[in-house]
Amino acid sequence: MEITKFIVLGVYVAILFIIGIVASRRIKGMSDYYVGGKQMGFWAVAFSARATGESGWLLIGLTGMGAMAGYSGYWVVAGELLGVYLSWQFMAKRFKRRSDKYNAITIPDYLQSHFKSSTNTLRIIAASVLVVFVVIYVASQMDVTGIAFESMLNIDYRIGALIGFFIVLLYIFIGGFVAAVWSDMFQGILMFFGLVLLPIVIWFNMDHGVGITEGLNAIDPTLTQVMGRSPDGLMNLFTILGFSMIGLGFLGSPQVYVRFMSIKSEKEIDKGKWVALIFTLLTDAAAVTIGILARIYFTSKGEDPEAILGTGGENVLSMMTHEFLPTILVAIFIAIVLSAIMSTIDSLLILASSAVTRDFYQKIFRPDLKDENLTSFSRFVTVCMALTALGIAILLYNLYPERQVFWIMIFGWSGIAATFCPVIILSLFWKGYSEKGAIASMITGFASVILFKFVFANIEGLGDYLKELDVLAPSFALAMLVGYIVSKIFPKEDTIESQDQNPLL
Repeated sequence: MEITKFIVLGVYVAILFIIGIVASRRIKGMSDYYVGGKQMGFWAVAFSARATGESGWLLIGLTGMGAMAGYSGYWVVAGELLGVYLSWQFMAKRFKRRSDKYNAITIPDYLQSHFKSSTNTLRIIAASVLVVFVVIYVASQMDVTGIAFESMLNIDYRIGALIGFFIVLLYIFIGGFVAAVWSDMFQGILMFFGLVLLPIVIWFNMDHGVGITEGLNAIDPTLTQVMGRSPDGLMNLFTILGFSMIGLGFLGSPQVYVRFMSIKSEKEIDKGKWVALIFTLLTDAAAVTIGILARIYFTSKGEDPEAILGTGGENVLSMMTHEFLPTILVAIFIAIVLSAIMSTIDSLLILASSAVTRDFYQKIFRPDLKDENLTSFSRFVTVCMALTALGIAILLYNLYPERQVFWIMIFGWSGIAATFCPVIILSLFWKGYSEKGAIASMITGFASVILFKFVFANIEGLGDYLKELDVLAPSFALAMLVGYIVSKIFPKEDTIESQDQNPLL
């Protein structure tokens, strides 16, 4: 049995290495390494954007969330679907057009050019935030890698995390962004079919003495309450907002928007939109459903679900696959879990590497260096950040054995989103947005995520509501508001000039 799993895993890794080797032939300079020379097709970009956006939380975190939350977990699906739609429908083309006009290959590149900045302040802040939260986010993904190897292959957590670390690092090291996108497409396809088909297989193999609703009601009637499980209506509102506002992260997160930079034309965006929406709807809904079915199958009334399904339900997927699938399909699902994790790690590492290499080293300290001379340094940076993330993951494992993986990942996701999404939105849709406003937005988003997580959430009474709301929505809103106010106080120079010329403006 174990041999079959390792054989399938070996085939999966071999495919990734082949993708990396083939992709390496397209690497001619920094543009190729970071954005694929801006020649990527819609299938690759759509699958890569969604695979990157979902990560290990989809298979380990969201399945567990479904088991813990019941029907209210579907609010995550609704929020994600709305975020993906708004991003592809209203923002992707604008961003593609602007970034091409500026010849930008990183998000700090775009911001520097858009605001016509004469200093490096904006670039430094953007790059710094990227590095901090990307490392946290990657650490959470490596944490999930260790959990997956431990629960599905009976391999020690630390060894599993190391294996995942070396796999993803090697094919990124070889093929850069092109390898990441192509491997993401391959991994995204695995994720899609695995997640969509699994609940169907489980359903047909379960004992249907009762329906899903009846089964959940027999365990805990609050699990069927779509509007939340608490008797406190306000608490339920905060819970729903917290779940659904996760989708805000698709409105400008750099790891997603660098894919819009890479797509070869705006026409491809129209096609990619439908791929992204269908992927989001079916995979997210399937993940929650798997968790709900696990709650019915493995738990009974009065039992502690975490004692059976793991902290935050993190063992749901492993338990369901081993219970209902033959060995060969269990092995394939191990590859699917790794796909979800690695499709995010590869994108994030390249993103953070670009921030250090191009936005710090080249643009600030060594502007004399040509792009072709930076590839080796970029790979060195990638290795360093990956090692840092691995160290953090193992530290979390040792210090916080009862940690909830879902919320650690959401914290990293929220930090990136709250810092960058308001800036991207306002820069695309408001001509009055100034550089000082953008800096204020980024600092506010960054600081607010930390404050809401570690300070405000501990306030007696109010803290309970803020924990349910989580950090992204309030941090996002504050960053937007502060950016608007500061831009009004310190307007762009061209805005001042136009107002002087036309007092009606």
